[in-house]
Amino acid sequence: MSVFNLYKMSLNFSQRLGSLCRLRIIHQHMMSTQVGSEVLMERVGNAGVITLNRPKALNALNLSMIRHIYPQLKKWEKDSGTDVVIIKGAGGKAFCAGGDIRAVTEAGKLGESLAQDFFREEYILNNAIGTYQKPYVALIDGITMGGGVGLSVHGRFRVATEKTLFAMPETAIGLFPDVGGGHFLPRLQGKLGLFLALTGFRLKGRDVQRAGVASHFVDSQKITALEKDLVDLKTPSIEDVAGLLKFYEKQSSVESDKPFILEQHMDAINRLFEANSIEEICENLKQDGSAFAQKQLETLSKMSPTSLKLTFRQLWAGAGMSLQDVLIMEYRLSQACMRGQDFYEGVRAVLIDKDQSPKWTPSTLEGVTESFLDGCFKPLGERDLKF
Repeated sequence: MSVFNLYKMSLNFSQRLGSLCRLRIIHQHMMSTQVGSEVLMERVGNAGVITLNRPKALNALNLSMIRHIYPQLKKWEKDSGTDVVIIKGAGGKAFCAGGDIRAVTEAGKLGESLAQDFFREEYILNNAIGTYQKPYVALIDGITMGGGVGLSVHGRFRVATEKTLFAMPETAIGLFPDVGGGHFLPRLQGKLGLFLALTGFRLKGRDVQRAGVASHFVDSQKITALEKDLVDLKTPSIEDVAGLLKFYEKQSSVESDKPFILEQHMDAINRLFEANSIEEICENLKQDGSAFAQKQLETLSKMSPTSLKLTFRQLWAGAGMSLQDVLIMEYRLSQACMRGQDFYEGVRAVLIDKDQSPKWTPSTLEGVTESFLDGCFKPLGERDLKF
C-alpha cells in the first residue's frame, strides 16, 4: 500500500476519534508541509515532492511560493534522507503558466519593492535548480511558460507529455524571455532558440522534447505511475533516474508518428534568423517572400520593438555565458523594463484590457537606439543580483 493511502486511512481514523493530537502526529510522521494552499511540499519515501497548487491561476508563480520553495530545495539538497526532488503542478491544465505578472506590474507602477524582489528571488531559485546536486525531475504536464520554464528547464530532467504547451511569449508583453532564457535558448539547435524567443512560437507535446526543451516524453496517463516509481527508488543515482525515465518513454506512443512541427522550416529558420540585428532578420524575411517568412514578419511586427532588440542582444551575449552570469544580466534587463513603458502597456493590452492593441514606445525598431540598449545592460552596482 502506498504512503499516500496509509496517510488517508490514518487521517480518516483521526477524524473519527476527533483527536487533534493524533492528526499532528500523522502529519509529522509524513514529514509533510503545507504552505498556505499555493505550494505543497512533502517527503514521500526518499523523494521530496513539490506541488504548485494554484490551479485556478494555472499555477502561476508568486513571490510567496518562491520564498517557500527555495529554502525547502536547499534543505532537501543537504538531507541524506532525500534522494530525488519532483516538482509538478496541480489541476491537470498547467505545470506553471508563468509568473504573477499582474502583481509585479502594479508594484512597478507604484515603485514598490516587489518589482525588484520578485525577479531577484525568482532568478536565485532558477540558479539553485540549475546547480542542484541531486536528481531534479520536473513533470511539465500542461501549460509551461515563463516562470514555469524557469522552474523546469534548468533541472536535469524535464518530462513532457502530449498535454505540454511550451512558449516564451514575453516579447508580446514588453518583456524578454527571462528566467535564464538567455542561457538555454541559444543552446538549442541552430537558430531555433532565437526564433522561439522573438516570435513566442508555441510548441506542444513531443515537439517540446524534439526541440530540446524537455529531456523526456511520457504519455500523460503514465505520469502518476512514473511518479510512484520515482518515489520508490532507493538511493537512486542520476543514471537510475535517467534509466527509469527512458523506460517510461519507450512505453509511450502518443504522437510518436508525427514529425517535429518545425522540421520542414528549420533550414529557413537557420538561414533567415542568421543575422547581426533584428532589422537584418526582418529584411531577410521580407526578401524571402515565402508564406512562412511572411507569417513570421507579421508576428514580429506586433511585438515590442524594445523587447525584440533586448532579446536579440540577450541571446547573443548569453550564448557565451554561464547560467549565473546570464541571470545577473537578465536581472539588469528586468529592472530596465520596470523603468520603461512597454512592459506596463503590454500587460494592459494582453492580460488586463485584452484588446491586443499595445501602443509601443518607441513604435519602431529604428527608435530603439544602441545607447538606450547599452543602458539596459549596465551593472546596477549594489543593486546587482548576487548569489
